[in-house]
Amino acid sequence: MADGHENDPLHGITLEAMLIFLVACYKWEGLAELIPVRCFMNDPSIKSSLTFLRRTPWARAKIEALYLGKL
Repeated sequence: MADGHENDPLHGITLEAMLIFLVACYKWEGLAELIPVRCFMNDPSIKSSLTFLRRTPWARAKIEALYLGKL
């Protein structure tokens, strides 16, 4: 009964949970240095960042990669 999720380390982890974790680790300033996007630099918030990340696949991929490297 392999459903394809056993090899996915992000299965069950929401983008919001990843972002909250990374903000707790790096703060907004640190995230802006690692991933220089406007939503992390100018008046950052979880809501605005999630909107941007959901619409921008390359930025979401960077967040996921940073999250996986931090664990």
